Amino acid sequence: MTTYPYDSVDVGPSLGLVVLQVDETIEGDMRRLLGDAQLYVSRVPSDARVTRETLAEMAAHLGSAAALLPPAADLAAVAYGCTSGAAQIGPVQIARLVRQGRQVGAVTDPVSALVAACAHLGIRRLALLSPYVEAVSQQLRDVLAQQGVDTPVFGTFAEAEEAKVVRIAPEAIVDASMDLCAGAEVDGLFLSCTNLRTFPVIDRLESALDLPVLSSNLVLAWHMAQLASVPVAGPGRLLATA
Repeated sequence: MTTYPYDSVDVGPSLGLVVLQVDETIEGDMRRLLGDAQLYVSRVPSDARVTRETLAEMAAHLGSAAALLPPAADLAAVAYGCTSGAAQIGPVQIARLVRQGRQVGAVTDPVSALVAACAHLGIRRLALLSPYVEAVSQQLRDVLAQQGVDTPVFGTFAEAEEAKVVRIAPEAIVDASMDLCAGAEVDGLFLSCTNLRTFPVIDRLESALDLPVLSSNLVLAWHMAQLASVPVAGPGRLLATA
């Protein structure tokens, strides 16, 4: 046997992401947005149906999911990728649970990221389009209101099954958004849910509405990039200011 020496390489900035078992969209979106950053993904058990009860159940598994991220990776930030789950469990609790599984300086989630993005853009009043039933979406609206972001107009596809949410056509998102924002006195539009395919419509909607259009994956990638000092690029006005 011959033993060879080797040099070590710097793999660059590293980020962790805890994704729902049922999510088919967020990984591709985040890799597109965060480019060359090393992104490591773990998955947390999640129910096929979205209710306040099934969202709350994820809390029991967040620590173990975070613990499955590569232990040798020097993670600058870890994100939990579920908007409604973050609203139900709460950002403070999410950060605590993630750190039970993996010690990391910065923890974020789509709700924390949205609040930070709204502050960055000066948004106080959002039109909110959600795929989920009203009880789930109302929890998000209440949490946002507590953080000084009102949602005076709200629309929903009233869907409770994740497998159907991910297959909502972009044109349906455009039509619903245009109707929701018609005549509304808002500073921006938020397309909620990490599983919703929003990237094809963000620039189109911004042009038509002349408003910033935010989505769960867009704000989450932007906030991770802010926390970890890594580049981020993609559609929308928010990333143009990054």
